Amino acid sequence: MTTRGAVAGLLALGLVVPPPAASGGTAVAPAGFVEAYPAVAAAMRAAGNPYAHWVAAGRTFLAFDPRGDGLAVEVLGDLRTADRIAVLVPGVDSTLRDFDSGLGGVRRRAPAVQARALHREIHAARPGAHVAVLAWLGYDPPDGLGRAAARAETAQAGAVALVELARTLARHRPDATMTLIGHSYGALVVGLAAPALPAQVTDLVALAGIGMGVDRVAGLHTGARVWAAEAPDDWIRRLPPVRLFGFGHGIRPAAPAFGARPLPVDGVTGHDGYLAPGSTTLHATAQVTLGATRTATGGSAGGAR
Repeated sequence: MTTRGAVAGLLALGLVVPPPAASGGTAVAPAGFVEAYPAVAAAMRAAGNPYAHWVAAGRTFLAFDPRGDGLAVEVLGDLRTADRIAVLVPGVDSTLRDFDSGLGGVRRRAPAVQARALHREIHAARPGAHVAVLAWLGYDPPDGLGRAAARAETAQAGAVALVELARTLARHRPDATMTLIGHSYGALVVGLAAPALPAQVTDLVALAGIGMGVDRVAGLHTGARVWAAEAPDDWIRRLPPVRLFGFGHGIRPAAPAFGARPLPVDGVTGHDGYLAPGSTTLHATAQVTLGATRTATGGSAGGAR
């Protein structure tokens, strides 16, 4: 089958999304469950390397689209049996091209690498845990720190897709709990999704969050616990906490006034080191995924179930 034929077949199944609308719509990945694996694998093989190589290596994907900046949703662990599910939502400049290698070739920035680090950390903390971690490049993040990144439209489209994913997972695994982890602009996606998320989402984590769409935890209208981390030397601290004429994202979630539970950042440097192996934030995020209600910082503020 040709690449075009494979993609056409997947469009009919709803497993690959069509290109964005000419009016400026943003591509998103459709929600799916394990029944999507074979068709998505076929699309990746048809697209050639490196995607065919990923499938040959035994990696599992819920969604994939190589067009434009690309989309991919990788699953680590067994969704069929998971009773804890973590979803990583990346931020600005994340593309399929860098999904595995990281922006600028810096691997700690890669969604796939971060997901593997979290999956390993969870199993180091609790061997045998039934956990699935999703690297969710399920929307098209803004390119660079320009106009689109300063506005919320792209995050709103991402939030719709994230809610659909969470509801799909909740429908198939109603007894599992979910933790949604947004990095930078991804924290805004998580925040905008918050009011519509199913009850199975028990924790929202903002790492270097630019904002969550509101200025207080209460404004998220969620019963989930809300956590935040911001390293002392993260450049995100230089962003003004304002929202004016549709630009800016208000108070950052790590600001004390926001009311989130603090995550430890000891030893974390820069904007992209939160989920690096050995990071205190990585360890704490693993504990949150496993159901912890407190961290090494002793943080307990924010909306708790």
